[in-house]
Amino acid sequence: MAALDAATLDDLRDALAEVEDKKPTQRLMAVINYFEEDDATMAEVAERYGYTGPWLSRWVERLDRLADEPVEQVVYDNPREGRPPELSDEQYDQFVETLHEPPEEVGIDAPAWSVPLARHYLTEEFDVEYCERHVRRLMSEAGLSWKTARPEFYKSDERAQEAWQEGFKKSATTWTMNTQS
Repeated sequence: MAALDAATLDDLRDALAEVEDKKPTQRLMAVINYFEEDDATMAEVAERYGYTGPWLSRWVERLDRLADEPVEQVVYDNPREGRPPELSDEQYDQFVETLHEPPEEVGIDAPAWSVPLARHYLTEEFDVEYCERHVRRLMSEAGLSWKTARPEFYKSDERAQEAWQEGFKKSATTWTMNTQS
């Protein structure tokens, strides 16, 4: 059974009054609940918050440092930088500029940018392999939005639908500049 050696329940309650984010509040509440309920096990208390007993045990140990360290260092997660990008800043800027032009401008025979097409361009131009999900994220960050052709406009009359379909050229889903702010 984990125990608080240095910190007290009052230290935990004081910290709870200071925090604002969901996760730190949840961590403090779980530990406070565990120590206030005499017959509850760690697994039972942790399950109420959607976690496991070992998760609660680690937080009991970590929150015991509240007696000696500031709340910000104990309760909050340390910021994590994540994986470094494979594209340099210059390459990313070049990619964004390219996306704002039709694919024909860079020698690709296509009417508009699609995720597979942008992914292929990244591989050929910069020798960088990204999954389609990440390429979609890069395209969104570049200010493009997802557009899908619709076969008919449900509110128009039949004659207008027929006229529109004659001018409709079927193509893959494309990305276009986002005009909404």
